[in-house]
Amino acid sequence: MNPSLRPPPDPAVRDLAARIRRLSPSCGPVRLVGVDGHAGSGKSTFAGRLAAALDGAPVLRLDDIACHDALFDWTGRLLEQVIEPLSRGRTAHYAPYDWRARRFGTPRPLPPAPVLLVEGVGAGRRALRPHLALLLWMELPREEAWARGRSRDGEEQWEFWYGWVAAERRHFAEDPSKPFADLLVRQRDEGYEVLTAAAGSTGPNQPLTHGDGPPAVC
Repeated sequence: MNPSLRPPPDPAVRDLAARIRRLSPSCGPVRLVGVDGHAGSGKSTFAGRLAAALDGAPVLRLDDIACHDALFDWTGRLLEQVIEPLSRGRTAHYAPYDWRARRFGTPRPLPPAPVLLVEGVGAGRRALRPHLALLLWMELPREEAWARGRSRDGEEQWEFWYGWVAAERRHFAEDPSKPFADLLVRQRDEGYEVLTAAAGSTGPNQPLTHGDGPPAVC
């Protein structure tokens, strides 16, 4: 798209990007930012908009790290392929999973950048939190998020969703992310609202910024 035709950045996203730039690196030279939330909560769209506000910061999607046989048992792969090399200031290489072909593909390079967004269910898991500069939680009730996800993926994915919901329930029961989030992100009718969370420094559910950009989609 021609840059002159792009919609203006959402004020909440723009302000959050400025805040992230001021953070100290957390994984070698990288400011690692987690975007977590229930499946269908709008993580991918929000991460894409935040990445754009960060001048094209790379986004690592955990859908590329997980697989059918390990919906949530991917910590070792993430630490070995991504976190360890980045923490030493080296380019990481990860093999993205092809959900249709059911196999991992050709490794992709992931150079250390000033900011790297890690987006997906489990981005704020226990093993990853020590490496994060900031943890964001998409604030949408799980039943509503799952309904959005099912609607997005269509009937052909209903069997997968049945197994996913059970797996996600188990994951968050054993390793919750939201109690450790620094900020909550709520989708508004227009744009986003960013609130401090229980882990934040200015008190729970205090509004920081709110946006008036175009509505997000899942």
